[in-house]
Amino acid sequence: MNTVISILCAVLIFCVIVIVHEFGHFIVARKCGINVQEFAIGMGPVIFQKQGKHTLFTIRLLPLGGFCSMGEDEDSDDPDSFRKKPVGKRIAVIAAGAVMNLILGFLIAIIVFLVSGRLTTSVIAEVTPGSGCEASGMTRGDKVINVNGVHIFTANDIIYQLRNDEDGIVDFVIELNGEKLSLDGVKFGLTIDEKTGERVLNYDFKVFQKKLEPAELIPAAANKFMYYSRLILMSLRDLISGKYGLNNLQGPVGIVTVISESAEKSGFDIGYLLDIAMLISVNVGIFNLLPLPALDGGRLVFLIIEAFRRKPFKAETEGMIHFAGFALLMLLMLVVTFNDVKNIFV
Repeated sequence: MNTVISILCAVLIFCVIVIVHEFGHFIVARKCGINVQEFAIGMGPVIFQKQGKHTLFTIRLLPLGGFCSMGEDEDSDDPDSFRKKPVGKRIAVIAAGAVMNLILGFLIAIIVFLVSGRLTTSVIAEVTPGSGCEASGMTRGDKVINVNGVHIFTANDIIYQLRNDEDGIVDFVIELNGEKLSLDGVKFGLTIDEKTGERVLNYDFKVFQKKLEPAELIPAAANKFMYYSRLILMSLRDLISGKYGLNNLQGPVGIVTVISESAEKSGFDIGYLLDIAMLISVNVGIFNLLPLPALDGGRLVFLIIEAFRRKPFKAETEGMIHFAGFALLMLLMLVVTFNDVKNIFV
């Protein structure tokens, strides 16, 4: 029974994120006077439909996606068609989906802190006696603001930088009584995991956790949002550089699997589930802004170029480019989905 509930939770979270994205396109399109041909929740065969005044609303069989069709690649004599509207309005419509996901991510961060009522700070609470941290002069009350040249937004930033450090020698910038101090070459202890053989860095200090004050809510949510945004961008960089391969990518099936497994393991802890939902929502927003054909970012590139050259691209030419990008994206999704399904059984 728990497995069924966890899968339903996962599908619900994923559907909400997709619906918010597509609703962003839809509402801005209508505000700009652009006709929306179809607003679909899900993919595949239609199982329910209702014709509105301007738009066909549909629910489709597979609850792992959705779309907002505005005839972006079609020439039309209709003055309310997408391509007949000024380029500024079209840019707003295309960007709206990703922007809505980013806004949703920030709002979820606020809810996460309201639910927990706690804030894990980057202020040192305890330093391991005899460690390299103690030898460097790190003491209780120091606030970590930089690790290996990376600004610290949350305590998770510290963990991420330490886990990805290669030699166990870390540079810190701390703040104490309003003054910044560099602690360069701080040595951490290293152990070898007996099961995996991987090098594990010992965390030689702990940070404070405190009750969240009302004035800290928005700054804490903003820092959490920035942490996840940068984490996603760094992951994309590592993927492009070859640090991670296709086997590390996950599609809708993999995402639903991760959410459902996490839901069950956490005992359906609402804060934990919201944290995952925030990460996925921000990820969807950032990914869609990548300047690749078929993605919102690819369409924005065409529109920005059009704004500068004051001349639209031919609908047929732009449509072919986006179709080719969509075909490659679908091929990638097939590979990723195959890996997702394989990982469920292996």
